[in-house]
Amino acid sequence: MSTDTPTALRSSTPTQGPVRVERRLPRFAPLGAYLAGLAVGALLSALTGFSVTSTLIYGVVLGTLAVYVLTRTVEGRRKAADRLVTALVTTAFGIAMIPLVSLVYTVLDNGLPRFDAQFFTNSMYRVVGEGGGAYHAILGTLIITALATLISVPIGLMTSIYLVEYGSGRLKRAITFFVDVMTGIPSIVAGLFAFALFTLLFGNQVRIGVMGAVALSVLMIPVVVRSSEEVLKLVPNELREASYALGVPKWRTVVKVVLPTAIAGLGTGVTLAVARVVGETAPLLITVGLITGTNLNPFDGRMATLPVFAYYQLTQPGTATQAFLDRAWTAALVLIILVMALNIVARLISRFFAPKTGR
Repeated sequence: MSTDTPTALRSSTPTQGPVRVERRLPRFAPLGAYLAGLAVGALLSALTGFSVTSTLIYGVVLGTLAVYVLTRTVEGRRKAADRLVTALVTTAFGIAMIPLVSLVYTVLDNGLPRFDAQFFTNSMYRVVGEGGGAYHAILGTLIITALATLISVPIGLMTSIYLVEYGSGRLKRAITFFVDVMTGIPSIVAGLFAFALFTLLFGNQVRIGVMGAVALSVLMIPVVVRSSEEVLKLVPNELREASYALGVPKWRTVVKVVLPTAIAGLGTGVTLAVARVVGETAPLLITVGLITGTNLNPFDGRMATLPVFAYYQLTQPGTATQAFLDRAWTAALVLIILVMALNIVARLISRFFAPKTGR
């Protein structure tokens, strides 16, 4: 009986040899190298004449170079290239955040001194110096924006339903083209359109809140159409086909199947469209104007709005210049809070009204 090891068994025996161990940097070593580069950049900037811009340029370049060289030395070329791109992307994000952080800080610093109860409960009626508030402008903004939403949402939603569910051929292409054109028009053009329309109908002296609502709706409609169209396209065709297989007519399929499925995205799109126009100034300067008192009727007389209020407070200060500037900054802060609140509402709608897919 042979005692030789079978060939198959010999071939399956693992061979012994040197095991290659990849060297890796400690977890926070790249960050430390980047911060060291920033420190050296700050030192160079101080030696050559300190400035924030030169510090950032020197620090970013030297920090990125330090990360690349350290990673190339320890971990190799491929990992070094990966860390280089990561550092560049992170740097770009940081640079993009600088204007936003600066804007928020500046508005908070200048707007908080007048962010008090008087600002939200008083108007500017018979106020020529300190005091007063934007009560009338806040209400005017809410009324005009709500009216613009009532005009824009039905038109935009039905247009998107037509484009997704019914449209075809040249008419669909033409509507899509004009919606794209409307998306890019300057806001001043929307104001001139509303002004020309109401001037033809009611004369040159007309200035009413509904004019501003029509101007804002011109800006809102293409946003609603585009966002709603993309959301409706995401509804699976299987749902439509199942409804048609049961004998349900198309209009009822759209109402009972497509729209409920897309309700979260539609609500988000409408909310973001409102946030898009709530801070518009140019159309409201032309169509609504400004008053110092409170007018809650959008069909009778001028109305005050927050963007126009802030514009006039900044550009036409009276004798108490600082009081006017404080009111302008606080109006800007309130507008930022409104836009932020609308974005939060959009996220909540998307989260809580999205169709549930799990058991």
